[in-house]
Amino acid sequence: MSEHDVFLADCPARTTLSLVADTWSVVVVYGLGQGPRRYSDLRERVGGISKKMLTQTLRKLERSGLVRRRVLATAPAGVEYELTELGRTLLEPVGVLARWAEEHADAIAAADSG
Repeated sequence: MSEHDVFLADCPARTTLSLVADTWSVVVVYGLGQGPRRYSDLRERVGGISKKMLTQTLRKLERSGLVRRRVLATAPAGVEYELTELGRTLLEPVGVLARWAEEHADAIAAADSG
């Protein structure tokens, strides 16, 4: 059993939840789930995300040890991102959340507009 309790105001698990619970973090982690991707490929895969937001999200995930950035020796130089071992532990819960959102999007939208 964990010593952390998300109901406590100063619990470190709350910081972790805020890191991984925003929309772009979930989508980027899910997008990297099938392996490393170049920045441009990831941006294309994640529809609607601006360059600035993708960069901020990747930097945040990298600082937290969930994503690894690798500069490629290509001309012009490219960058590739991949999940770390810790980041891969998020794939199952993020996948479940993404599938739930896909399956229930219509019902949520109907309830929200009704």
